[in-house]
Amino acid sequence: MSQTSTSTTGRLSAIDFTRGLVIVIMALDHIRDLLHTTSLTQQPLDLATTTPALFMTRWITHFCAPVFIFLAGVSAYLMSRRQNNVSETRRFLFTRGLWLIFLEITIIGFAIWFDLKFRSVLFQVIFAIGSGFVILSALVKLPSKIIGFMGLAIVLLHGVLPLHPFAKGSAGAVVWAIFFEGGFFNLGSDRALIIIYSIIPWLGILLCGFGFAKVFERDAPSRRKILLRSGLSCLLVFIILRIINLYGDPKPWSPQVSFLYSLLSFINLSKYPPSLVYTAMTLSVMFFVLCIAEGKNNRLTGFFITYGRVPMFFYVLHWYIIHISMFVMIILQGVTWEQMPFGPWNFGRPKEGVGLELPYVYVYWICLIICMYPLCRWYGKYKAANGQKKWLGYL
Repeated sequence: MSQTSTSTTGRLSAIDFTRGLVIVIMALDHIRDLLHTTSLTQQPLDLATTTPALFMTRWITHFCAPVFIFLAGVSAYLMSRRQNNVSETRRFLFTRGLWLIFLEITIIGFAIWFDLKFRSVLFQVIFAIGSGFVILSALVKLPSKIIGFMGLAIVLLHGVLPLHPFAKGSAGAVVWAIFFEGGFFNLGSDRALIIIYSIIPWLGILLCGFGFAKVFERDAPSRRKILLRSGLSCLLVFIILRIINLYGDPKPWSPQVSFLYSLLSFINLSKYPPSLVYTAMTLSVMFFVLCIAEGKNNRLTGFFITYGRVPMFFYVLHWYIIHISMFVMIILQGVTWEQMPFGPWNFGRPKEGVGLELPYVYVYWICLIICMYPLCRWYGKYKAANGQKKWLGYL
């Protein structure tokens, strides 16, 4: 194997490992959402009612979306370099972006709600990536450095935008929510539009990934240095801005009843939309993980790389498995079909009286990851053996 191909393999393995790690962590949050006893009645990040274990179960999953979206930008850049054809890259990004938005509303939307009437339309991470790809397709002719600086400007400055500049429920408020802030909107008496991932703040992270990706064309020692420095820089921004407590996150931290809860307040950052401090904290860890994963090739890295190479396959499949498991759980706990609520913000589970305690949520999570491993390995091999099939690039 040539030096160039060896470098490429190491580069992509580090990316796939990091992506696989956050995908596995992500599954924990979705299991907690559907299966935990108090997931529908208690906010896990509310310091007045949470426990440290529940807080950390939710908080650790905060790293998933920004890392996944940043690496989507990195992958888009590397794909554009392989194609070396701006028109083809633009077409792929545009069509794949629309495809992801369609998947979010249909296949993924049904997996989350199991509602044949589709009364809840949810815009979350796949919608954000799809929208980001559509916008990136219009920018891809620009130098990657310019695109990266555009993304950095969004990350740094979107926090100064005014909140709720339009009347509640107006068309302007809906558009503003889709692009900048998120929100919940009733669409008639029994339908709702739920915007969790607004486009522009997450677009900033994706564009940063696209602009940063040139680093992965360097040799391994240079990559490690830049990744380490980037991680330290982001960590420093997070710590300084959080200590100052004036800008970077709309939710300032405050001293609590104990040092532990004060620390939880310090790291309890705003994800919807992603604040500057939140982005700096999560991406700092991502850079450190990428740095550590450089050149590593063992059973542990191989385990997570298996998931990282088939992210969409894992994402769609794990929602269906978890939701079907939820129905089995509540039926075994005595819930009848007539007692299963569906509609806006409801996915068939009563709010109280059912569910698993937190330790069993972790047991289920471990079992799910283990059971999905052979499926992801099979699909990864299928993709690798059928690279000529263009439709696989959309999955």
